[in-house]
Amino acid sequence: MRPDILNPLFAEVETLDGVGPKLKKPLDKLGLTRVRDVAYHLPDRFVTRRPVANLDEASVGEQIVVALTPTEHRASGTGRGPYRVLASDAVGNICALTYFGRASYSAKKLLPVGEQRWIAGRLDEYGQMLQIVHPDHVAETSEGLLATLNEPVYPLAAGLTQPKVAGLVDQALARLPDLPEWIEPGQFTKTQWPAWADALKLAHKGHHPAARDRLAYDELLANSLALMLVRADNRRRKGQALHGDGRLRNKLALPFPLTGAQQRSIREIEGDLAQDTPMLRLLQGDVGAGKTVVALEAMLVAIEAGCQSALLAPTEILARQHYETLRTLAAPTGIEIALLTGRDKGRAREAILMGLYDGSIDMIVGTHAIFQDTVTYRNLGLVVIDEQHRFGVSQRLMLAQKGRVTPHTLAMTATPIPRTLTLAQYGEMDVSRLDELPPGRQAIDTVVVSAERMGEVVDRLGAAIAGGAQAYWVCPMVRELESEDIAAAEARFAALRARFGDDVVLVHGQLKPELKDAAMERFASGQARLLVATTVIEVGVDVPNATLMVIEQAERFGLAQLHQLRGRVGRGTAKSVCVLMRGGELSETGKARLALMRETQDGFRLAEEDLRLRGGGELLGTRQSGDTPFRIAELEQIERLLPLAHDDARLLMERDGGLASERGQAARTMLYLFERDWGVQLLRGG
Repeated sequence: MRPDILNPLFAEVETLDGVGPKLKKPLDKLGLTRVRDVAYHLPDRFVTRRPVANLDEASVGEQIVVALTPTEHRASGTGRGPYRVLASDAVGNICALTYFGRASYSAKKLLPVGEQRWIAGRLDEYGQMLQIVHPDHVAETSEGLLATLNEPVYPLAAGLTQPKVAGLVDQALARLPDLPEWIEPGQFTKTQWPAWADALKLAHKGHHPAARDRLAYDELLANSLALMLVRADNRRRKGQALHGDGRLRNKLALPFPLTGAQQRSIREIEGDLAQDTPMLRLLQGDVGAGKTVVALEAMLVAIEAGCQSALLAPTEILARQHYETLRTLAAPTGIEIALLTGRDKGRAREAILMGLYDGSIDMIVGTHAIFQDTVTYRNLGLVVIDEQHRFGVSQRLMLAQKGRVTPHTLAMTATPIPRTLTLAQYGEMDVSRLDELPPGRQAIDTVVVSAERMGEVVDRLGAAIAGGAQAYWVCPMVRELESEDIAAAEARFAALRARFGDDVVLVHGQLKPELKDAAMERFASGQARLLVATTVIEVGVDVPNATLMVIEQAERFGLAQLHQLRGRVGRGTAKSVCVLMRGGELSETGKARLALMRETQDGFRLAEEDLRLRGGGELLGTRQSGDTPFRIAELEQIERLLPLAHDDARLLMERDGGLASERGQAARTMLYLFERDWGVQLLRGG
């Protein structure tokens, strides 16, 4: 149960004054549904203003507070242009206060001719005249405005204003309870950070690096501690030691020999399976490094030892692909493999459920449908989770309850993740890395062209399609608005379809699953030649006949994601090409990123460089990773503070008596505050 002391923070946002149904919508958009969310809605930046006695004391481009007296109101002749209020300062300098659109209505009321007003805003120049466009504040006296000399600027959604958000933040901060300190005393003294509530208040008041660090550290500590509790719980649970005798693995006829990295990973997994503590291992493989074969070998060990294996995929398309691949590879072994997705109904579903219950099915592949309550296993020994980062810890815990004893877990991710972020997202999971490509995989030619050469790219695409090849066209990430990404994809699809007809299909995140699957199916089977998509095709689509990948506005993507997208081609025997189309305005980071893509195909190197270049946006960004664990901690803080938080969590567990001690009780409150309470639940359930 959540401690009562936190109840004021977890009250609905409607309990704040002034929040009704109209305001709730934009607040929901920002994820501000409870008082706690508002308190943690930190400013992006601060506007610093200087009070001046007259305009002679100010420079153009500066944010100021000044007393002005309106002398004349000027509307544009057409009614469409700007509305200007001319006003003079104490020494007679004239400045135009300029308003556009509907704002002109308020200007008439706010700025009566002949009455002095205090104005806050940015001083600019228009032609020969000084002007302030849309003053931030207009007040009758100076008192109120002197409080805005250092003003926070908050992230907004349509329907919200800065003053409105600032008012809600003040209300939320007024409700902060007095919480006990959870940071290790030595660490707290050394850093001289403010206490929790003080840090939150300071972070809203101005540029306070120590306060921001303290808040980021709390979040990192909560995450590290929760992952450690998962780990400790896993070690306490009784698993079953699985010893395979090799009889099934010896029958495999793999299309090419295993790489050194694959052999090493298989040995590491085999060693874990032989222990009676349940395995919790992460298999990181670069694009095309052969993770599926490693997973198959691991699942065969479990089956040789008399258990069942399950492979969990994030989407139905991926589940079907894994099923086909595993069935082909494992055919010589004679094991029984089944596929179960949410679509399976009636008799077919009953037959699969029966086979899992009586043990006649050795291996099941599917979406999360394979862990619903109705599914019972005779003896589940190993669970393989593909694209681990799309599954939360809660789902992992659900799996643990499925076996008679806790099954071993192997998580696979196709995104090479730098060490720091592995620690942040997975805690101290054991990691196996596949950092060699299988023999026979051809390098992919990567070329960068400017968007002005779009016509040439489309001609080349036409030639590839006419020659029997298939291609992908990935549309840009327009902004943080998925709707705009989809609009961009739909427009490109319409243009390409006008040229290539029914050979083109479209896939994006908001299509109904059955439509998305149907389009992917047409492409995978070769009926469609060109797949236009947003970034939904990033993981796992395997079409060996696809040899051309076009990525529009490639500079908008991060390196890890470009690498993932590039990895969709080069899966067959034919030479593949990846075309990175860039826009006109390239930042230095954008240039460096595209140059690196041309230079290397090593995903681990690209992931490290990405982190250095741009703060790992898409390694931790919500868009790509499904659910980033952090809302407050920024990448630079994660790299700097995570090792400290990790050690702090370990001290609490190993030296300071865990959650039962006095500091542990404070830490328990912290876990609930950051909603890492699955860590606490384990203690009660385990």
